[in-house]
Amino acid sequence: MIFDRTDLSYRSKLSRAIVLKNTSSSGKTIFVCSSYNTFEFNRSRARIGEGAQGESMDRDIRIVLVEDNIMDAAFTKRVLKHNKLNKDLIVATNGEEAMKALKGLVRGNLPLLILLDINLPDISGIDLLTLIKSDKDLSNIPVVILTGSNEDLDIQKSYDLGASSYLVKPISSNALMLVIERLFYP
Repeated sequence: MIFDRTDLSYRSKLSRAIVLKNTSSSGKTIFVCSSYNTFEFNRSRARIGEGAQGESMDRDIRIVLVEDNIMDAAFTKRVLKHNKLNKDLIVATNGEEAMKALKGLVRGNLPLLILLDINLPDISGIDLLTLIKSDKDLSNIPVVILTGSNEDLDIQKSYDLGASSYLVKPISSNALMLVIERLFYP
């Protein structure tokens, strides 16, 4: 079931949020949030296949994926490949690799999106987000948090530090593409 919510405590950073609630025995709540726009599909784009749900976006977007879990990284890469967004994908398995990759890119070749796990082996994703947002060259890159943590503190801290969206694993391909669509096809 999908609920459109605007009364979250994270509202200071959000214009709107969609909360997907899992009705299974786990009772896990999945937050799909954006600080940019409301979540409404553009029906005219859906007809011509430009970024519509289930359609390929077919746009060159350099993406950095920071994920240490092989299965989660494989899933994310599969979703991006299906939507033709894997042409310029950089994968880092920890914070150190991510910062080396980001610092190694020249200003004109910086990624347009960072997908960041919070639970990394060497540095927390929250600390890495802090480093990214405090770097003048990287601070304007949207960062989408992909994590297993649905702790209010992690969610609030991520938005306070400048995360664009926060998705709780397991992430559906539709939720990931919905967030990417809202970031690049407002």
